[in-house]
Amino acid sequence: MKRTVMLGVGTALPKRVVTNADLEKTVDTTDEWIVQRTGIRQRYIADETETTASLGADAARAALENAGVDAQSIDLIVVATATPDNTFPATAVEIQKRLGIHHGYAFDVAAVCTGFIYALATVDAHLKAGLAKRALVIGAETFSRILDWEDRTTCVLFGDGAGAIVVETQELEEMAPGEGPGVLAVSLRSDGTHKEKLYVDGGPSTTQTVGKLRMEGREVFRHAVGMITDVIKDVCGQTGIAASEIDWLVPHQANRRIIDASAKKLGIDIKNVVVTVDKHGNTSAASVPLALDEAVRDGRVRPGDTLLLEAMGGGFTWGAILLRV
Repeated sequence: MKRTVMLGVGTALPKRVVTNADLEKTVDTTDEWIVQRTGIRQRYIADETETTASLGADAARAALENAGVDAQSIDLIVVATATPDNTFPATAVEIQKRLGIHHGYAFDVAAVCTGFIYALATVDAHLKAGLAKRALVIGAETFSRILDWEDRTTCVLFGDGAGAIVVETQELEEMAPGEGPGVLAVSLRSDGTHKEKLYVDGGPSTTQTVGKLRMEGREVFRHAVGMITDVIKDVCGQTGIAASEIDWLVPHQANRRIIDASAKKLGIDIKNVVVTVDKHGNTSAASVPLALDEAVRDGRVRPGDTLLLEAMGGGFTWGAILLRV
């Protein structure tokens, strides 16, 4: 049987750190207000020399180094982003060029905060189909470029960054769905009727502008926990692994209250949840790999551990992946 197995992880963050205290100087907000409602204490903001592609390429290099493999062994790159360097070509192609790779294929997926989950699921399908052997899955964003810095309800929430993993297909002995390493189960969902609750009010075909992020925060929060637990129950059902048996929940880092409520509803002890929202803010498609990298590098995640990756984003889109490292 074929399984998509993770070999290494890596991240890249902009040089500039912006704390809540920094935002107090330019936005009508306070550190107390932000922390109480979101758990965010700081975020990273890209400067004019840093782009989604440059951050994504740096994260990819770090993941390749961590995996101990050469860039030339990569024959597929999928980048999850809602903030590409250009309308086209895909940011993945730019990253491919920066890594010096001239073979294989590369493309972007757009599922906003659920982007990395969608990207990993897409790569899993391509590898199992035999279209590629080894791949880079990257979540990279510069959300600061699409924020309305006069809207205190949204501009304090987001940050920039990139995370990447190296995966490859491996032939393993036949085993039960919940056994062995690699991607064990995937569940993806979307519902476009919720578009107006979280979207960007621009685009090439409509306004011919980039636009700014708009969000109905209470509505997003109201739907988030139920949607997330729905897909988590699905992947657990596919494998026979109970949520309480998972070693680490690696959630999308949007809001500490959503993370805590989801864990509680699923019966997952908060000590088994990887939380980085306080350091990074909401980095959209980059948030899950950023959190995963931190947990791997500080030794929390060990070989053989079962990880539950989940996210929800604009669209709405949402999804979960069960992965054993």
